[in-house]
Amino acid sequence: MTAASILVVDDDEAFRHAVCRTLRAAGHAVEETDGGHALRVLDGEAPDLLITDLIMPDHDGIELILAVKRTWPAVKILAMSGRRVGGVSLLNMAGRLGADGTLDKPFSNDELLATVAALVGSAPTA
Repeated sequence: MTAASILVVDDDEAFRHAVCRTLRAAGHAVEETDGGHALRVLDGEAPDLLITDLIMPDHDGIELILAVKRTWPAVKILAMSGRRVGGVSLLNMAGRLGADGTLDKPFSNDELLATVAALVGSAPTA
């Protein structure tokens, strides 16, 4: 398996920790933060993959996707959300704006690992 460096951004700390545990168990190097600190964390070395929620109080996930694609175009982005706004899927919008993959919350560990593997070219171990 090829390990990837992954940054997970979500304002729900318990959910973020669960995602990170799954990714670490699969052998990935994982950092985590909330939306308000994501760009500061990214200011260091850019990860192979950014996994971001779309609705966060401190920083909008769509804005984060646009900033990452503009500054670090090689970084793959996985957007996740369980919300719709005015009947429009935010995940569809995220895909049109640069997300390389999407996951509808809630998702299983297997779905997460398969999607990550497809985006970073590694095989999941769990």
